[in-house]
Amino acid sequence: MTDIKTQINDLITTNDVVVYMRGTPQSPRCGFSATVVEIMKRVGAPYTAVNADENHDHWEALAEINDWPTMPQIFVKGEFIGGCDILREMYQSGELEQLLHDKGVTHTHGDHDHGHGGGCCGGH
Repeated sequence: MTDIKTQINDLITTNDVVVYMRGTPQSPRCGFSATVVEIMKRVGAPYTAVNADENHDHWEALAEINDWPTMPQIFVKGEFIGGCDILREMYQSGELEQLLHDKGVTHTHGDHDHGHGGGCCGGH
């Protein structure tokens, strides 16, 4: 498990944004992962996606590291941000764009609606 934790640490510290998710950005395997993909698209932040369904060892290690047993899990500059609900709240309040800016993560700001007009971020 130590090797896997080292791999995870290397991945999240060498990439600005990492999303551990179910499926891929092109084909998410759950509504929560699909919501995170849509939010990231709206803020225009590039990210590295890891399909947790194909990396069960990573899923188990992440649950130990973060005490967060579910997917998706979002990291910005090595810092665990949370899952779908936290990312959605940060997006809707503008905190996500501020965090990306503060951390020096390039993003295009995408859709400035922030989910208030009924878009990606409704119920599942």
